[in-house]
Amino acid sequence: MKVIVETDRLYLREHTAEDAENAYHLNSDPEVLKYTGDDSFQTIEEAKEFLLKYDHYEKYGFGRWAVIEKKSGDYLGWCGLKYTPDLDEFDIGYRLMKKYWNQGFATEAGKACLEIGFNQFNMKRIVGRAMKENLASIKVLEKLGLIMLEERDCADKDGVVYIIHK
Repeated sequence: MKVIVETDRLYLREHTAEDAENAYHLNSDPEVLKYTGDDSFQTIEEAKEFLLKYDHYEKYGFGRWAVIEKKSGDYLGWCGLKYTPDLDEFDIGYRLMKKYWNQGFATEAGKACLEIGFNQFNMKRIVGRAMKENLASIKVLEKLGLIMLEERDCADKDGVVYIIHK
């Protein structure tokens, strides 16, 4: 298990095939997926295949990391950085199981990811994207210090892009 970073309550690590059941449950909750534009995994095996094919760690050295609560060892969801070559853009993203919402976990994990992006990978700017109606996600972006850059489609819905510079 490769731990990427530790915070007060969490550690972030690379996903493995053993996370398939958790990833399946995370992505099968309609409320969790409501503002993502993603489809749910149909089976645990489909989630496992996705995780086995996920190549961001090898390609870029970073990616969407598993968020684990230190105290319980529970898988909370994921948080991390993604590079989109078409836009030449680094973005921060997060997705947590509903029972872990509104406890500051996304903000805590997000701060650690921004530090890694700026200090370890020398990113000059990082964006965060959200659907306009996803007020909770926008609130996290603002707590992380990102500011509104522009309105832009997000999964074919009205979206916003926030940005932070090193």
